[in-house]
Amino acid sequence: MSRLPVLRLRVPLIVAGTSLTLALSTLSARADVVYNPIPMPESNTVVDTLSDADIPTGNGGFARDYLIELEEGDQVVMDLSSEQFDTIITLIAPDGTTMGQNDDGPDGTTNSLLFARITQTGNYILRVSPFAGQGLGQFTLSVTRLRPVNE
Repeated sequence: MSRLPVLRLRVPLIVAGTSLTLALSTLSARADVVYNPIPMPESNTVVDTLSDADIPTGNGGFARDYLIELEEGDQVVMDLSSEQFDTIITLIAPDGTTMGQNDDGPDGTTNSLLFARITQTGNYILRVSPFAGQGLGQFTLSVTRLRPVNE
């Protein structure tokens, strides 16, 4: 009779241990996913697609990040356009602060245009996202370094 309670206690412990092991394995697998912004190509233009597999923004939408190296003194223009969603372009500095953001460009469309003067050399993030978390689809992102005109 004393052995029966011992067997009953071992079964729940094995089940609980198995559940715990599975939960920890799932947690470990998710911990391997690392934030890796997509490097901008040398052409500084990308045609890509924003999807629900991208970075959740917390307001119901998604964002896609691109990594670009900029140098102190650079003057850049970032142009983001899409026929499928209302775009927002955000420039994030190496320290994580937002340097600038634009929803609608001066042309009266829902495309985005952002100008910035870079004060610190480093790796910057260009974040593509939809206005109010609404929309997914294809977009074009271009970055142009402005140069002085020699007279």
